[in-house]
Amino acid sequence: MADYIYLLENRLSPAQQRALSLVRNAVRARDLTLFLTGGAVRDLTGGASVRDLDVTLQGETIGLRKDLEAAGAVFTGEFAPAQSLYFLFPGGVRVEVAAAMSVSYPKPGKPKYELTSISEDLRRRDFTANAMALSLNEGSYGLLMDPLNGVADIENRELRLVSNYGFIEDPVRLTRAVRLSARLGWQMEARTQQRYENSKEDVDFEVLSKFAKGYEIEEIFHEEDPQRVMRALDAEGWLTKLAPQLTLGKANEAALAEVREKQGQLQTQGIFADSAALIFPLLTAKLQAGDVAALKSAFAREGFGREIDGLEERTRELQTRFAGKEASAPSGAWRMLYEADPGLVLSMFYSAKGGAVQGRLKTFLTESPTARQRLPYALMQEMRIVPDMPVYHELLDKVFFELMDGKLVTPEEMKAYLEPFSPPAPPPPLNLRRARAKKEARPSRAKAKKTAATVAAGEEEVGVAEGLMEPGTITGPDRGPAPTTHKPLAGSVAPLAPGEVEPSASMPVPAEKRTLAKSVAKGPAVAGSVLSETGSAAAKKLAPAPAHAPEAEALLPHPVATKEIARSKTAKVVVPAPPDTKTVAASSAAKPKSAIAENGKSKQQAAPVKVVAKAVVKPSTRSTAKKTPVKAAVTPKTLQRASIVAKAAAVKGKTAAKTTTKAAVKQGPVKTASKKAPVKGAPVKHVAVKAATSVKKAAVKVQAKASAKKSGKKATGRR
Repeated sequence: MADYIYLLENRLSPAQQRALSLVRNAVRARDLTLFLTGGAVRDLTGGASVRDLDVTLQGETIGLRKDLEAAGAVFTGEFAPAQSLYFLFPGGVRVEVAAAMSVSYPKPGKPKYELTSISEDLRRRDFTANAMALSLNEGSYGLLMDPLNGVADIENRELRLVSNYGFIEDPVRLTRAVRLSARLGWQMEARTQQRYENSKEDVDFEVLSKFAKGYEIEEIFHEEDPQRVMRALDAEGWLTKLAPQLTLGKANEAALAEVREKQGQLQTQGIFADSAALIFPLLTAKLQAGDVAALKSAFAREGFGREIDGLEERTRELQTRFAGKEASAPSGAWRMLYEADPGLVLSMFYSAKGGAVQGRLKTFLTESPTARQRLPYALMQEMRIVPDMPVYHELLDKVFFELMDGKLVTPEEMKAYLEPFSPPAPPPPLNLRRARAKKEARPSRAKAKKTAATVAAGEEEVGVAEGLMEPGTITGPDRGPAPTTHKPLAGSVAPLAPGEVEPSASMPVPAEKRTLAKSVAKGPAVAGSVLSETGSAAAKKLAPAPAHAPEAEALLPHPVATKEIARSKTAKVVVPAPPDTKTVAASSAAKPKSAIAENGKSKQQAAPVKVVAKAVVKPSTRSTAKKTPVKAAVTPKTLQRASIVAKAAAVKGKTAAKTTTKAAVKQGPVKTASKKAPVKGAPVKHVAVKAATSVKKAAVKVQAKASAKKSGKKATGRR
């Protein structure tokens, strides 16, 4: 359907489209359905040029003649039995308007017509290629009706009879088959060819009506190459039966060749002329006047005879106008030629001998194609002059005429001419998307170092203001505590376990680990009590003390005690051996005198350092407790305070601690005891718990005093 709409809009000439539109309007006013039928659909499908238009409507055609004549059509004849009307529309377009009829043949060559539907009308036609229709109605425009599969025969370039008795019922179909084969270059289908040969000698042309013979004679003159058709008919013997006076020897062949050449030149410029009225006198140039008159009276359309008689006079009128002032400019000559009847233009082009007419015709044929090629389509698109605008095609014609007359030579002139027709630019589209955030430039290394130094200086300033540090603690040359030459005890520290991380000053320390560190600082008895409270069974390994904390290192267990712990596999609680008093004294003497003040405060506070002590106690065979690594970290300041409290507690419980340690060493490996049998040396646990309790109380008091003093300082500053 879409394909045939395209063919109707592009394969038909503008004059044919206008004629078809006038017929549609007239039929629609009478509320009838209309179809394009016959040779027009065949030529559109097959790709041949459309010579005339055959339209069929469902209903009577009475009264339609007046409507079409009022629309500008010229009535040229009719065939009343089939309700067929013949018109000549402006532009030389021949149109046949007929009612849908069913045909029966009581006798050969004597048809009987009855009104019917379009489907029955197509089934009574001569050949399947002619039994096709295109709807011209609203809602189904371009719909193809092909009940006999004529498209397949068109693709095969064959003529196939609709009825097996088609040649016998209507003998005129014999001549029509030869004429269409000669024009289109087709051949008859095998069975059709056989029926043609069988009917060729049996048919009687005398039974044909005058209208049927005259219609076929007239169609010979409307052919594009009538001489070829006449040769084919003469070879089959049909030309003498149709028109005995019409022979090939009576034609002016040189003039016919010139007409065909000029007709082709006009077609390249879009002027499609029907040369039937012009070539009739050339084909009958050597006939007697009586024979010529007999041929004219035999035509089915009387209007064709009147057209032949008035052709010479109308050609002279057009020639006079064309040689006048109206067509002096190339654009004026172009308008006149396209508005005139194409048949008259061809007749003037052939018969005009004057220099002015021939010169203007030559300019028309040579200048108009070059002017058409110079149309500024790209510039018009750039200036927003698009085909959707109502004035687009009219503007193209104006620019075309200006170019044809030699104007608008430069691009500036063309742009200035088109500027009034250029619409304003549309507003820019709204951008609803958010703009991307710009990536911040990464600071350079020098800038990063400068920033870090600024932050360190600020922190140091705040620390000095609060009395927590002295100038140079952070930004000084060493930026940390002074290194020490002290080395840790060899063999007293176990290596780190897989997945274990070396502790640092920035790592947070749990409360229970801080308590363990304080107990280590006070003594081995207290450390043992703390380990027992955490649920561990035996110490597995202890973490090394950093080099800058000799106090903590001095309080670590002795290597001998570590070995004893390793031998004891079943003991629930193992207390390490007490450190040597001389080691403690040596570590205290190694400490700078300026590091400890009278009240236990540090005059020069170093960076916070965490001292880590690890102790893992093996559970008994009956215990289900998991191995729990215990870590404790304390700062030097806290360690100093805890050391003072631990010394005081050690003096009080010196005797008990010595006794407990000796008993633990003498006892040796402790065997696993049942729940009912208590382990020997149980009083050690009570002593350790008591010492741990006193350490905790002392630590709480020290922290309370420190917080009270600090809050007092803040209150004084506020006042």
